[in-house]
Order: sequence, then C-alpha cells, then structure tokens
Amino acid sequence: MTDRELDAAGVTDPALREAYRHCRRLNARHGRTYFLATRLLPVERRPAVHALYGFARWADDIVDALGTGAAPARRDAELAALQRELDKGLRDGDSGEPVVRAVADTALRYGIDHAHFADFMAAMRSDLVVTDYAGYADLRRYMHGSAAVIGLQMLPVLGTVVPRETAAPHAAALGVAFQLTNFLRDVGEDLDRGRVYLPADLLAAHGADRALLRWSRDTGRRDLRIVSALKEFEALTRGVYREAAPGLEMLDPVSRPCIRAAFVLYGAILDAVARDGYSVVHRRAVVPRRRRAVVAADGLARVVGARLRARGAGRRPLVRPLGAYDGVRPPVPEGVA
Repeated sequence: MTDRELDAAGVTDPALREAYRHCRRLNARHGRTYFLATRLLPVERRPAVHALYGFARWADDIVDALGTGAAPARRDAELAALQRELDKGLRDGDSGEPVVRAVADTALRYGIDHAHFADFMAAMRSDLVVTDYAGYADLRRYMHGSAAVIGLQMLPVLGTVVPRETAAPHAAALGVAFQLTNFLRDVGEDLDRGRVYLPADLLAAHGADRALLRWSRDTGRRDLRIVSALKEFEALTRGVYREAAPGLEMLDPVSRPCIRAAFVLYGAILDAVARDGYSVVHRRAVVPRRRRAVVAADGLARVVGARLRARGAGRRPLVRPLGAYDGVRPPVPEGVA
C-alpha cells in the first residue's frame, strides 16, 4: 500500500501500516478486477477496502487453497483459529495477526456490524461440508454469509446519500451478483474442488446433473443439456444485477466510479462466458483486455467528474486528477478474478 493512501487514511502505527500493506498485496494478487476498481476510490478509503477484501480472501484460502487433499479436520481447525483471533481482534480493536489487525481497525473506524463477520465465517465453515445445493433458495442462504455481507461491510466505507438501510438490500444483491458470476465462470475449477454451486434442481430441469458435469470436465466434451442449464444460470445472475443496480446512485458520488467499474467488469464476465459458448466446464472465460481498458478509462473520467462536482459544492476534494494514480496509469490486468 502506498504511503499516500495510509497517510490519507490517518494510519500512523508502523505495524498497522504494514498490516494494511499486506491486505493490499492479497487484493492485488487474488482479486485483480476488484483491485483495479478500488484504485478509483478516494485515496483515504482504499486501505479499508483492502482490509475487508484481504480478510475475506484469507479465510477463503483456508477453505480452497489447501486443496481437497487437506483433511477437513485440518481446515476446520484453521478456520476455528481464525474465528478466535477475529473475535478477539474485533473486541480489542487490535491483533497480532496482520490481516485481522487491519480488518479490526477498519471495523472500528467505520462502525461495521460485527454480525457480518460472524455470518461470513459461518459460510466459510459450511464450505467444508456442503458440496452442492438442492435449489436456488439454499444457495441464496449460503450466499448471505459468503457474499451479501461483503456488500454490507462495504457500505460504511463507501458512504451513501440515502439512509444506509435503504441502500443495504442493493449492496447485498451486488455482493451476490458478483459471487454468482464467479460461480458461473469457475464451474470446472469448483468441480475439481469437489463443489457444485449450480443448484441441483436447475440442472435437473435441463436433464443435467453433477455426474454429467464431471463427465464433461473429464472428457472435454460438450453437452447441450449443460449449456442449457448454464444459460439459465446466467439469466438468473443477470436478474440479481438488476436488483443491485439502483444502489449505485445511492452511494456517495466519489465512491460510485469504483463500484460502477466493478459492476461493469463483473457483468462483462457473463458476456465473455456467452461469447465462449458456455465452455466454463472446461476453461475460464476471460474479459478482453480492450474492454477492461475502456472500463478503466470511463471510471477515471467519472472520478474527475465527481471531484469537480465536489469542488463546486464546496466539499473537500477526495480524489486525484485523471492519470495521477501514484504516478502511473491504473493496471489493466491480464485476467479477471
């Protein structure tokens, strides 16, 4: 994390500054699409976003990065240890573990409801034992903790121009839309981890099931029943984006370019899946680099507009001019994650 971001956020303690830098590195490495969008935020708000994402990424890594070869008991113990450290960190506002230290500080600074973290950890624990979902309602219950609460955690950082409870349902829906997009993009990779997030009843309605997905993955052969099910899942996901969309204008104007960019970039993954013939069982769909560059440029233009409007309204400018991001253009990543 740049010293400028930390200085602007009022983070002065050396250990805490390093904790935030660690979270920023996690964000840059694992969430390249969202990292790009975060560069459009006012400089002083970026550390908090990196902390929230870094913590979520760390917990998710315990579930996934250890691989299915790691005994469930080991992963459960790792999550339990993280839960204990998180509870202590949120209670004390500090921790010896860098990621928890940063997220605890962020929660304290922005008054983030601790229940959101509890719900998230419950979802992570369920991933150790639940490998498929009978219906969409079951999946939505899981995604409340794994995705919706991320949007709710973000709201105090982003700020709103309406009462927070008015914007909250849209923020939660956006978190769900992003995760549904990832589920569609990562069908094959999740299958290799032993998980199927496509609801069983949705698959069955098209004559597909887990065994057919496995056969298709193993043989590299396409099946129209799978394609039909994936198309329905795409349509379902686009419906959740429509639920989320009204919330964009409810955000603080200086935060909108960041979330709008993420909204467009994640939505573009759906376009890439369709363009690739719904081949996600076999490979990831990738958003073209040119498309990402266009979205980044539009976001920067919106940042400038928000800055000028803030000046005109007598507000202290919260963002930097176009092209002034630490002396370089924002990175346009090779992949989307």
